[in-house]
Amino acid sequence: MTENEVKRLYSRTLIIIIISQIFGGMGLAAGVTVGALMAQEMLGADSYAGVPVALITLGSAVSAYLVGRLTHRYGRRAGLSTGFLAGSAGAVGIVLAGATNQLSLLLASLLIYGAGTSTNLQARYAGTDLAKPEQRAKAVSLSMVSTTLGAVAGPNLVRPMGDVAVSFGLPALTGPFLLSAAAFALAGLILFAFLRPDPYITARAIAAGQEAGRAQTSAGKPSAPFRNRGLVVGTTVMVLTQIVMVAIMTMTPVHMQHHGHGLGDVGLVIGIHVGAMYLPSLVTGVLVDRIGRYAMSCVAGITLLLAGGLAAAAPADSLPLLIAALALLGLGWNFGLISGTAQIVDATTPATRAKTQGTIDVLIALTGASGGALSGMVVAGSSYAALSLIGGAMSLLLIPVVLWARRPRRERQE
Repeated sequence: MTENEVKRLYSRTLIIIIISQIFGGMGLAAGVTVGALMAQEMLGADSYAGVPVALITLGSAVSAYLVGRLTHRYGRRAGLSTGFLAGSAGAVGIVLAGATNQLSLLLASLLIYGAGTSTNLQARYAGTDLAKPEQRAKAVSLSMVSTTLGAVAGPNLVRPMGDVAVSFGLPALTGPFLLSAAAFALAGLILFAFLRPDPYITARAIAAGQEAGRAQTSAGKPSAPFRNRGLVVGTTVMVLTQIVMVAIMTMTPVHMQHHGHGLGDVGLVIGIHVGAMYLPSLVTGVLVDRIGRYAMSCVAGITLLLAGGLAAAAPADSLPLLIAALALLGLGWNFGLISGTAQIVDATTPATRAKTQGTIDVLIALTGASGGALSGMVVAGSSYAALSLIGGAMSLLLIPVVLWARRPRRERQE
């Protein structure tokens, strides 16, 4: 394949990913916005409010592993379309559980629904398969920013979709999951129909064809220790930002409802939060490529610290301050995810990249599940402010990790 053909396929791949991510973002918003409220209603206790997010992220961990393996064997098209269609099936199951008040069906469906959320994140890697090293963070950002349209629209459709659900004789909280079912299905079908030639299979073929020249170009490639360090730092950055973001985000709707805010206010706050998770991606990608992966990882930690501090200090009836805190929370997650993803791509080769990415996303999802599950217990035992302060303090761990990663570089330069 010529260089021009690779460029054209790279551009076409990004367009398909962008279109599918619009629907994927709309699909993931339901679990974020009303999942905790649905569990609180069915289980009857605030301490269990984090269970849905925990189950969704646990399901996303399992699916991240499976999607990674499917991608490694059959390509991005097979892995991503399967993940999105599974998420759609999970959303249908949640609607049926709400309609029949079956708790066991709800819990099982939340696990399956998690496939859609993990696939939505794994799609960011597809844009990097054919990208040059200096384009990788930008490619991730283009994939992510397209999620903004659906992800912001989803929470703000909570009330209208609730009315739709009620018109069909369903509980109002199942409405957003009706939207998720359709959105995830469309995302999967778009990828299945149009993501060809497969970018991952093409990238592996190009890498295999360059094997003969490997000795000639190896001097410019990262050494094995540097690649391993990149994997450690990239994974740590994404894990910590995921824990902090999921824990605070999970309990914000419950915290707001306890202090007189309605579903419209909850949808607005979460919509702005999700927008901040994805909308800044274009700028973030440029910054990560230009000023560096490590620098932006430190910025992520500082931003999350500010988010936790503001969430803790904000009066519960102050909608503007809660909006600002959740916007900073989303922004810090954005900085961490894009800088961490770029480090993972830098540190892997096409032959093993999909399996490694899937495995890392499993770890991210599992730690996110822990954060979601524990958040309800922390708030029940203490307060939302304490949870926010703990999350902000945890984010500062990113800075010593980055300093550790940079030290060998300086030593080699001396």
